[in-house]
Amino acid sequence: MKISILIISKNRKEELAFTLNRLKNIVDVSVHEVLVLLDGCNDGSEELIKQFDWINWTVLNESIGASRARNFLYKKARGSIFIGFDDDAHPLQVDFIEIVESIFKANKDLGIIAFQEIRGVFKNDEEALSQKPNQKVEFLCNDFIGCGFAITKNTYLSINGFPLWIDIYGEESCVAIEVLANKKEILYTNRVSVNHRVNKQARLDSGLNYFRFEKQLKNTALYFIVYYKNPIFKIIKLLWHNFNKYAIKDIIFFKCFFKAVGIIIIQIPDVLKYRKPVSKLIIKKKTALAPPIFY
Repeated sequence: MKISILIISKNRKEELAFTLNRLKNIVDVSVHEVLVLLDGCNDGSEELIKQFDWINWTVLNESIGASRARNFLYKKARGSIFIGFDDDAHPLQVDFIEIVESIFKANKDLGIIAFQEIRGVFKNDEEALSQKPNQKVEFLCNDFIGCGFAITKNTYLSINGFPLWIDIYGEESCVAIEVLANKKEILYTNRVSVNHRVNKQARLDSGLNYFRFEKQLKNTALYFIVYYKNPIFKIIKLLWHNFNKYAIKDIIFFKCFFKAVGIIIIQIPDVLKYRKPVSKLIIKKKTALAPPIFY
């Protein structure tokens, strides 16, 4: 297999079906493979297995979280390049595989390609593509977004993979800093665009922003513990910033803040087993690089 396309899904049956139908029309499965892991779904997602019998399915009865699920699934991939999508995201270029292969071929020091993320629900792909600039935009960056990216198999196997100490939100930054520490680069490009079909207002109305806030606060603090030699100052600054910006202005954010702090304290002993501080030069490099762009 040349390329492995990998998707984690949890209770998004219709969104997953949409993405798989798009991939079906543009991916040659005689050459490439598509792997999907259902992470403890209870919405009937398993019914898609018969409909999409050309996919390599993995079904977990109990949810283990997006990061751990990625860690589990990526061990099964056989391609020389891994391309990751969210279940509610699809590529907007029919030749995205060829573009990815050509970029890696031209850049021997490249470990990850960060695709352009275009968020929103659009009438069609043409409307989604109208959100991006016409000119090519490419630069070395410090991170990637899990809804659309590519990583070489050799790069992925040279690091610890997606972290087992994170459930969801923030796992990409762990992979990114380990890739940079291994002297590989991350390239942002808009030559491959991904429509992340997120309804921003619906997400806000559902309270998902509170959930994300809690998870990201917890995982960022633990990230400092794992990768920074002296993380205390960074953690204090993180907590102080989030307390003043969010917690004191909203009662739900306030509760999420202190719940996250409690979980951080409880999880520190276990997370210390994964501690792998990187050099100050790597942290300085990551800080100096620009983040990827999304629309």
